[in-house]
This record gives sequence, C-alpha cells and structure tokens, in this order.
Amino acid sequence: MNRHVPAPRTRWFDETSISLQDFIADVKKAEAQMSCPLADDVQKSVPIYNASKIRSLIDDQSAIDRYMNEWTDVLLDGPGVVVFRGAFADTSIVDRTTDVLNDLIAEEKRVMGERGDHFGKVGQNARLWNAHEKLCVANPEAFIHYNAIDVVDLISRAWLGPLYQITTQVNVVYPGGKAQTAHRDYHMGFQTAEQLYQYPAHAHRLSAELTLQGAIAHCDMPIESGPTQLLPFSQRYLPGYLAILRPEFRDYFLEHHIQLPLKKGDALFFNPALFHAAGNNVSKDIVRFANLMQIGSGYGRSIEVVDRVRMSVGLYPTLHSMVKAGKLSPRQIDLVIAATAEGYPFPANLDIDSPLSGMAPPSQQDLLKLALHENWTSEKVASEFEAYVKRRLTH
Repeated sequence: MNRHVPAPRTRWFDETSISLQDFIADVKKAEAQMSCPLADDVQKSVPIYNASKIRSLIDDQSAIDRYMNEWTDVLLDGPGVVVFRGAFADTSIVDRTTDVLNDLIAEEKRVMGERGDHFGKVGQNARLWNAHEKLCVANPEAFIHYNAIDVVDLISRAWLGPLYQITTQVNVVYPGGKAQTAHRDYHMGFQTAEQLYQYPAHAHRLSAELTLQGAIAHCDMPIESGPTQLLPFSQRYLPGYLAILRPEFRDYFLEHHIQLPLKKGDALFFNPALFHAAGNNVSKDIVRFANLMQIGSGYGRSIEVVDRVRMSVGLYPTLHSMVKAGKLSPRQIDLVIAATAEGYPFPANLDIDSPLSGMAPPSQQDLLKLALHENWTSEKVASEFEAYVKRRLTH
C-alpha cells in the first residue's frame, strides 16, 4: 500500500537556518563586490548622491532610469541604504514644516501629557504619529511645498513602483536620549520569532519589498547627536528577521554598525530589512529632529491609518489656488497628489463600482486630477469624495 509521506518543510526556517558565520561571510562578499558608479561619494559603504544633480536631470528620462536602476540594486543586493545630500534645495521649506510640526507636538503634549514610546522613555524624546495627515490638515501650503520633492518620488518608485503610500512619524530626540536595540522594520520586523517561523522563506523576502524606510533631517545631525546606526548589506540575509532577535547578531551590530552625519535637508532611505537602530544623543545641546518616512507599496498595508479622503478634500482649496496661480509645475502637482491621495483603486465594491472601461474603477488620485483639470469647486470635491467613500460600503 502506498502511503503519502509529507515532504520536510524546507521552505520554512528553523533553528538550523540561522548562522552568524554565514551572515558575516555574505556581508563581506557583498562589500567586496559593491559597485555604485553614479554615486557622487561613498562613505562607510554608503553611496551618497547630490540631489541637485538629480534635479538637473529630471527631464532626461534615460539618465533618471540609470539612477533608479542603481538605487534598486543598492537597496536589494548592495549596501541597502542611500543618502541624498540637499534633498531640499530650499531648507526654509524644512524650517517652516518644523515650526508646524513643533506646534502640533506642543498641542498634543498639552492635551495628552508626556508620553514614552518604543523609541524612548518619557522625557527622552517627543513623538508625532501620523505626521503626514496632521501636517496636511494643519497647514496645506506647507504640506504642498514639503511634498513636491523629486528624490522622494524617484527612490519610492525605484523600490516600490507607482501608487506608493507615504506615512510619516516625527521623532525628536533630546540630549541624553538612548539608542534603540538593533532591529528590522515593518512588516515582519514587528513580529515575534514564534510568529516569524510560521511564514515560508519567500514571505520573508516579500516583506521588505512592500515598504521603504526613510528619514528627512530637519536639523544638522553630527555623529554625537545620534543619527541612525546602520549595518550595510545586512538586508541581504534572508532569515534576518529571526537572526536580529538573537544576542550574537545584536552584539555583531553593536561592534560593526556605521553612522553618517546629516545636514538639514538631507534624506536617507533604506531597505526595511537593513539592521538599524536610532543612535545615542550624547550631545550637550542638539535636539535631533527627524521626520521618519515609511512608504508603502500600493499592494500592501501601510503601518498607519491615514485618512486620505480627509487630506484630499482639505488640501484641494489650497492646491487648486496654487495651481491656478501658476505656483506649481505639472510635475510638482503630480508629486503632491501622489503624496496625498490613494492611487491604488482596490479594494472596491464591484457590485456598484465596477469599472466601465479598463480593469479598475477610478482611484482617489484620479478624482483629484480630474477636479483640478475641470476646476471643480471645493464643495463638488467634497461631494465627489463622499460618494467615493459610499461606493466602498457593502451595505
């Protein structure tokens, strides 16, 4: 009699899958093979790009494609991190946004009191969750200028493709603020070892390809202020979500991580599977202010609930006024819409919102673009987005 014998779970990790020696060997091999010919500089294995040069090439699609190809390679199989010097050519935009965000932090502190979080104990830092939506609602014009930035869009599309979803969380670390423990990030970086063992190996790879991590420096960040600690090439190690929970890997991180100083207006982006941690702020008087970005694929679930309908409706009067006044280029308009509205049209209620042409119903971004094109009133925009929301109800 033939009996079915289950195959071993070779596509799942177990205790024998993880080896510090294998990890170190892979990091050293990748470091020896590193190639970033378009980078303006490489420091501590991190490629650095001059954002002004990128901006000057924005209309040269073949040149932009070469950069995006290189960034994809860097994030996937290379060091796993890129830095853009001068991402904001005009740092007054950063300063204005900082003022708005500080006001929001102060108001939340007044209402809810001091709070600690996974970044630090009470008094070590200040935190503003869902800063993206809160900035949009509090000061639409500041939001528009802050999000009309080419490099954020280019690096997001290089890693995630179009229809990405921006979320941001402000972290302000005071002198004396302590470093984090080394970790990987959302999605799987937020799960326990017991949970991680339940996912097949290929899902561990997929997790990192659904999110891009970033940070905008809102002040100068010398090493003593504690900029992000990074371990280049560590994102390559497939069982790394499990490995970084082990003491021997965390010890290796402590001994071999690197840090790069940043200037106000610089931007840093990295693969969420890269081993990293916020650093110690050992300075006497530097308040480290970073706007952390978690940019999600349109195919995935973002880390935060963001009311993009509220953002779109609230932003429209200011955006429409600036467009009519000729204050934004067509590309800047597209960048702001991408940062504001949902670009992926699903999930949809196909009973009442079945596409009449093509394969998908209109997205929020489609609605916002149509509104600008047809000069809708603010009232019509609000009505159309209300109808959009109702079309997504099942009853």
